Amino acid sequence: MAAVLAALAMACAVGAWRLTSARWPWRAPRAAILLWQSLGVTWGLASVGALLAYALEPYGGGVVYGLRAFVQSAISFGMGYGLLQPYDLPRVGALASGLTLLALLIVVLLVAGFQTLRARRRHRVLLSLIAHDDPGVPGVRVVDHPGAAAYCLPGLRSEVVVSAGTLTLLDRDELTAVLAHEAAHVRERHDLVLLPFTALKWALPWLSVVRNAHSSVALLVEMAADDRARRYCSPRRLATALLRFGTAGAVPAPNGAIGAAGEHVMARVNRLIKPGAVLPRRFRYSLITFSVLLSASAPLLWIYPG
Repeated sequence: MAAVLAALAMACAVGAWRLTSARWPWRAPRAAILLWQSLGVTWGLASVGALLAYALEPYGGGVVYGLRAFVQSAISFGMGYGLLQPYDLPRVGALASGLTLLALLIVVLLVAGFQTLRARRRHRVLLSLIAHDDPGVPGVRVVDHPGAAAYCLPGLRSEVVVSAGTLTLLDRDELTAVLAHEAAHVRERHDLVLLPFTALKWALPWLSVVRNAHSSVALLVEMAADDRARRYCSPRRLATALLRFGTAGAVPAPNGAIGAAGEHVMARVNRLIKPGAVLPRRFRYSLITFSVLLSASAPLLWIYPG
């Protein structure tokens, strides 16, 4: 079982590495985002499971059964006695490493979530002091700043914010396109999509595959919002607005927010102006099915009795 879980974790790592350089996800960003989430979840559970399965192999059964038997032995005999033998250092080390990795993944995700929520709360307080409503853009908060800025603060009380410079820079159609883009971020909760990858980047900044994964998912999130915005406006209008943001030196979105213009603007502009063929529906559905099955594989292996 440990070998199977280790192979699954390795396969997910290789898949993520290959996916960072692939271009077909641009043709189906939502399905690709689901695949990225599946790879991340499966990699984490398989990595932890491989260590625990090896460590608890003397107890038989799967990871869940082994952990239960381990805890029962600890209660019956006391920690360190009647459990793993003192001389079985590789299994003791694997058990400690597996539990540490599991705790690290959980703590990092919780810390990243807490920091994001705190940054949003502080920014909302700031907006209550400096932002105002504008009859010309109902439902949008306007900040009197000459620079170009447009972003959303997702959450239970989501807000879309633009600067006065943006209202001056963009014409009516371009502004409609940008606001539709931000509304897509809010509606599809792209902040929650990015959170696990942001947490991993914060915990493992030296790993290029983690940095590239975060960058790839961030780009796919923007492309998914672009696709949603295209339902309400001309793609060329959105592309023009992005170019205007780029040439005007757009103000970066604050921590905890998602901005309209970020990295890879030219890739998004080219995709809007010259869109490639959408992936066939059969392929997209197959990709979604594969992602769901992949996500379920690691939990099933955890509880597999063999």
